[in-house]
Amino acid sequence: MSSIKIILTGATGMVGEGVLLECLENPNISEVLSVSRKPSGKTHAKLKEYLVPDFLGIDVNDENLKGYDACFFCAGISSVGMNEEDYTKITYDTTLHFAKVLLNLNPEMVFNYVSGAHTDKTESGKLMWARVKGKTENDLKKLGFKDAYNFRPGFMKPVDGQVNVKWFFKPVIWLFPILLPSKSLTLHEVGRAMINTVQKGYSTSILEIQDIKNLAK
Repeated sequence: MSSIKIILTGATGMVGEGVLLECLENPNISEVLSVSRKPSGKTHAKLKEYLVPDFLGIDVNDENLKGYDACFFCAGISSVGMNEEDYTKITYDTTLHFAKVLLNLNPEMVFNYVSGAHTDKTESGKLMWARVKGKTENDLKKLGFKDAYNFRPGFMKPVDGQVNVKWFFKPVIWLFPILLPSKSLTLHEVGRAMINTVQKGYSTSILEIQDIKNLAK
């Protein structure tokens, strides 16, 4: 597949912005539709934007989302300070609703979900965020996409030119790949690996750090 059309969420966050920039530079990507609550602030010949006030309010037959090969779901929120009900609504309910809409419109789509290291696929552990992420991973896999992959990255070095990087993160970015190389990767690698799930596929649906590095090659 040499002309891939992508839907991307989370373009105003660090992960989504990095993946977006990688997609815009990739010659095999012909179009990226950024679905978000606010503009990304970027302009590019390949980039379209669809602003939605509430992902849970997107209609199952929304024609704006039809005709795409893959979704790179990079939107997310930290669980710090949140109760389980609110975190579940944002992390699980929103993701599953959006996925079901896309599957209805694009039954041959590949769906990539940015999860997290140490996600709990048993859904029964002590960490609230890990249980919710685990349930999200499990239920996405059951929906029936052509392929569905759960990305579990660790530390991610931003792409050059990114603006959505926390101020407190910037001074120590260079340290992590040196101190923790096995737990670090770049957002270039995450973006390339996502693109390669569409072009090549992968042997497992859960991609840990080394899997992402392997698929990015």
